[in-house]
Amino acid sequence: MSRIHPSAIIEEGAEIGEGCVIGPFCLVGAEVRLGAGVELKSHVVVTGNTEIGAETVIFSFSVIGEVPQDLKFKGEETRLIVGARNRIREHVTMNTGTEGGGGVTRVGDDGLFMAGCHIAHDAQVGDRVIIVNNSAIAGHCVIEDDVIVGGLCGVHQWVRIGQGAIIGALSMVTNDVIPHGLVQGPRGVLDGLNLVGLKRRGVGRADITALRAAFQMLAQGEGAFQDRARRLGEETQSDYVRQIVDFVTAGSDRSFLTPG
Repeated sequence: MSRIHPSAIIEEGAEIGEGCVIGPFCLVGAEVRLGAGVELKSHVVVTGNTEIGAETVIFSFSVIGEVPQDLKFKGEETRLIVGARNRIREHVTMNTGTEGGGGVTRVGDDGLFMAGCHIAHDAQVGDRVIIVNNSAIAGHCVIEDDVIVGGLCGVHQWVRIGQGAIIGALSMVTNDVIPHGLVQGPRGVLDGLNLVGLKRRGVGRADITALRAAFQMLAQGEGAFQDRARRLGEETQSDYVRQIVDFVTAGSDRSFLTPG
């Protein structure tokens, strides 16, 4: 049985899952679907065509599912899908998609979105992602699984950040980041590998050694960055290095952050 505070407004048509908790002065829009066990603390707005996965907790003054901050948006029907077991802290904003960007903003499972961060229209955010306080993910970005974006960062629209990468605090990221990369600096540069994250996830020594060697080749090898990556693909036996090669050689609207 769900618990809904008397001061909360639940618009007709909203779907409230079993065991939800909706606190004081919350607003749940008519097209919203809350999965089982979702909790909204006080003063939360969930609106638009928005789906919130089971056991996600949204803290006070967050606004989830509002229309995009994009002047091209003309009121077309778009969506926001948020997965299960996320922790969405105070003052977070997540917007629905746009017709030109595919129509869906998507957030995976088990993420932590700290106070004041923003997920813009048409962003595709993976599982176990951490976005630290007051960082902004711009429209059309792809943030793969296990990424950490430090506090007060900006990620430019259309940028891809590969699995397991870490972005240091106060960085501005304007180009794609390879999987497991480490980016830091006011105008972010690729400064190494996220070795701490790799070890925490139990990646074996042989793969870490292969990744180190691959990074050195990308940083100091001959030819263009993409050419170095293709040569890596011809030589490597590591699935983790192959992941970087596939990421670099895939089509992208942005160039890459290269080793500084």
